Amino acid sequence: MVPDVRESAASHPVLYSRTFFAMALANFLILSSFGTFYLFPLFILKHGGNEIDIGVIMGAFTLASVVCRPWISEMIDRLGRKKSFTIGCLDMSALPLAYLCFHGDLNAFYLPLLGVRIIHGMGFAICLTAAFTYIADLIPEGRLNEGLGIFGVSGLIGTAAGPAVAELVIDQFGFQTLFIAAGLMATLALCIHLPLSETLVYDSPKNSPSFFAVLRMRRIALVAMLAVLFGFGLAASSGFVSPFASERQIPFVSVYYLAYSGSAVLTRVFGARLADRLGEERIIPYAMILTGVGLASLVFLGGSLVLIVSGILAGCGHGFLYPGLNVLAIRDAPTAIRGKITGAFTGSIDAGAFAGSIILGFIGQYAGFQPLFLAAGCALLAAFALYRWSSAVH
Repeated sequence: MVPDVRESAASHPVLYSRTFFAMALANFLILSSFGTFYLFPLFILKHGGNEIDIGVIMGAFTLASVVCRPWISEMIDRLGRKKSFTIGCLDMSALPLAYLCFHGDLNAFYLPLLGVRIIHGMGFAICLTAAFTYIADLIPEGRLNEGLGIFGVSGLIGTAAGPAVAELVIDQFGFQTLFIAAGLMATLALCIHLPLSETLVYDSPKNSPSFFAVLRMRRIALVAMLAVLFGFGLAASSGFVSPFASERQIPFVSVYYLAYSGSAVLTRVFGARLADRLGEERIIPYAMILTGVGLASLVFLGGSLVLIVSGILAGCGHGFLYPGLNVLAIRDAPTAIRGKITGAFTGSIDAGAFAGSIILGFIGQYAGFQPLFLAAGCALLAAFALYRWSSAVH
């Protein structure tokens, strides 16, 4: 039997505590480090790659988190949220330095690069799942949408800051300096979270269902399917906006990510309590439509204005959709299995992002970027149809 340590939402009635903000800062730094790699497709192209290579190499990052998600989720529920986050931070600190070893033609280091992307992706998956589970333990039940939404602002700002910093660093100093900067960001996150206390309510492993048993629960299975389609759309944003904008000779690609994250942040800040008042079930359908329309609007990309409008629409939808689906999954769930539930949710997004990276890469290679973004938008509209059908059936 593992010692019983009880430090959960019941003992933390105040939502916005120092612990909350410290973890938010650590999450910001991890997502900033991750966000710098939104421009990694440019590194691939620079070394002789094409759209298929972008899809495969970017997708390898998420492949690891999908394959390892059951183990990651079990680890978070047994080892603890904080210790798991520490392991993820160590990975995120060290792996960006491995990219310093890659020089010359892409074919000369293709397989080693895939290996680095897989290990790097494992670290990010651990950090993301552990951080959201940690925070969910602290949030009062009646403020889950608000708490997870506001906490998620740290990641949204990070994913905006990361590409902006990356663009400046690449222009001035090159990719080598960028990889060092990405590692330093994660190292700072490691240092910031170390003084925090654990939140996990430890229990006997015999009393906890397996990851796959949790995934088979009807509500979790529905959220997982919706998250896969959401992740498919996100793959277009993370992997293909920068090369499409580059093809159209549009400077400052980062305006898309700034608009996307800025819109999502404002949605969280000014609409943080809306989903708790109305219920996430009523918010999710509109969020799906906004995200889908935002992605599909990139079909008309011809200048920075379309990048900004698309980023605003998709970001607004994302701002409501991510926490809404997360809360739909974990509401009323025991603390002892929240790691598995959060793992199922985030892992499904990663599965969709991986599939999207590969499928959209082939679409981009053989049909062009416009059909690629149309397909990404249609994935969110398919999620909307699935959600409506499920609501009607049940």
